[in-house]
Amino acid sequence: MANAYTQILYHIVFFTKDRAAVLRENRREEFFRYAWGIHQQLNCHLYRINAMDDHMHILMSLHPSLALADYMRELKTGTSRWISEEGVFLGFNGWQAGYGAFTVSAGEQDAVIRYIKDQQQHHQHTDYLEEYRRMLSEAKIKYDEKYIA
Repeated sequence: MANAYTQILYHIVFFTKDRAAVLRENRREEFFRYAWGIHQQLNCHLYRINAMDDHMHILMSLHPSLALADYMRELKTGTSRWISEEGVFLGFNGWQAGYGAFTVSAGEQDAVIRYIKDQQQHHQHTDYLEEYRRMLSEAKIKYDEKYIA
């Protein structure tokens, strides 16, 4: 077989360094466009992206030749450089080490897209750390609390 056919959707969550609340809403759209460009360069498909002041949510699929860790390195490095050069988020000091990556079935795709789209409403009722712990627990991922809180 000459081609690789895959459909692995990832819901990815990652935070600003020290969870600094710097991803201001008024500059997010141009940031999202830049992040979309990175996905295009990596031959990845970006289904949905959204942010709160201190963290990001992305639903995407990887190109079969790209490892998740390499994707995250390219995304974090590229967006950090762009944020610094453009000065779009004052006080941004990089991304926190690590990330959460959760596989999503095709049947869950629309629900996850809505969930990411509605982050602002969701976080009126749910703390981001509570949300992240719930996602890790539901995925049965063991974690060390010192890296969460």
